[in-house]
Amino acid sequence: MPLRVATRRSAADSVDVPLLVLALRKNPSLPADLAALDAKLGGTLSRTVGRRDFRGGRDEVLHVSGSAGAANPQRVLLVGLGEPSDARGALRRAASLAARQARKLGVSALAWYDGDRTADAVEAVTVGLLTGAWEYADLKTPPPADDRRAELESAIVLSDDEAAVDAVERGTAIGEGMALARRLSMMPGNLCTPSYLADTARDIAARHNLQVTVLGRAEMEQEKMGSFLCVAQGTPQDPKLIVLEYKRGPSGTKPIALVGKGLCFDSGGISIKPAQGMEAMKFDMCGAAGVLGALEAIARLQLPVNVVGLIGSTTNMPSGTAVNPGDVVRSHLGKTIEVINTDAEGRLVLADVLSFARRFEPSAVVDAATLTGACVIALGHTASGVFGTDDALVADVLAAGKRAGEPGWHLPLFDEYKDLIKSDVADIKNTGGRPAGASTAAMFLKEFAEGFPWVHMDIAGTAYSDSDLGYIPKGPTGVPVGTFIELVRGRAR
Repeated sequence: MPLRVATRRSAADSVDVPLLVLALRKNPSLPADLAALDAKLGGTLSRTVGRRDFRGGRDEVLHVSGSAGAANPQRVLLVGLGEPSDARGALRRAASLAARQARKLGVSALAWYDGDRTADAVEAVTVGLLTGAWEYADLKTPPPADDRRAELESAIVLSDDEAAVDAVERGTAIGEGMALARRLSMMPGNLCTPSYLADTARDIAARHNLQVTVLGRAEMEQEKMGSFLCVAQGTPQDPKLIVLEYKRGPSGTKPIALVGKGLCFDSGGISIKPAQGMEAMKFDMCGAAGVLGALEAIARLQLPVNVVGLIGSTTNMPSGTAVNPGDVVRSHLGKTIEVINTDAEGRLVLADVLSFARRFEPSAVVDAATLTGACVIALGHTASGVFGTDDALVADVLAAGKRAGEPGWHLPLFDEYKDLIKSDVADIKNTGGRPAGASTAAMFLKEFAEGFPWVHMDIAGTAYSDSDLGYIPKGPTGVPVGTFIELVRGRAR
């Protein structure tokens, strides 16, 4: 059951909840509006802060006992905000950490206090609480009844802002979009198939009155999508090109197109990957999950803008029918491609999806893909690589990522990189080797992004984590849902 978040005008000392969360900055002094609560707790808070038992560092937590009296919190959790340059990002992170701690404690409800209490803060906290409360337990056998802890079911954000109720609704919309993307990403590849992604798109369309179109292998053959289809040659699963159209903007306004790579499992094909860690290749569809999660949130937010989401989904498998290194295929745009490495498959799928996007006459196209290990080497797991043909759109994407807490970094598309992907037998080849691997992959995509401003986000290092990060568990992070949402919100203003 999703976490229910509400807002209330209330003093921190008068909420009767199993857990009260107090978010404080680094080296805090006790806020004046917590004096009454401190008195009810026998001075515990002031002593804790005075002795510097709690210093408010980022991700610092301290659990103290509450009060047994009526209308008092039963437990208090102090969470550190650090010294943030991004206040909203710090609140999201701290709220996510608090929700995770609440789940570990087995409390069914919590209240949140941060001293800000503005609508913007409430939205950020709501997103964070939903992020931290999320888990993927669909395939696990429940523990025995005696071992089960209470589920975190509700949260109250303390705020005096009259706009706080709307802020909770916005935060919930964003949080639910991220939850959808994370669930799809976490599902194993035998369950989250291209057909399942198509069914998910149909479900979103039915609930929010969107238009959905799904092309299978036969339809893509008619469209002459040889680049996309060559990746799907080795799998019996039907590949899917999924299109979701959200039309809430002025009639005739060109849409912004969001494009996602949806490789539900990537073995590497004939250029097969090493066995170690290959199970993580179920995450090669995080770009597609991001598009679906963003459309879910955008529809809930009812933003007055036109958006089209496009997803190219298949699996990349070795078999007797799989595409071979050295094969040449013809793309939807008409350009021929020499396949040097069958594990550079995402760009082959996206090439035809980007070409297909032209029929919607988009005002801008932004794609997201777990595209290259080279981007992980360049930027680690902190920032997504951002490439583009339009400086204004690149700036918009970077700004949207900053607002969403999903930082990106602008990487180059120098003309010289095109020399690395020249082919001896075709118009272009699908990989230029190890040097500048993220940039040559983006340069390949640029060849098919004709007729519109375009940005590519390489999210290979940011879409999922191999370790528990404290504020979120090991697994999918939700990137790029927040960036997509903030980009579209910026266009809707």
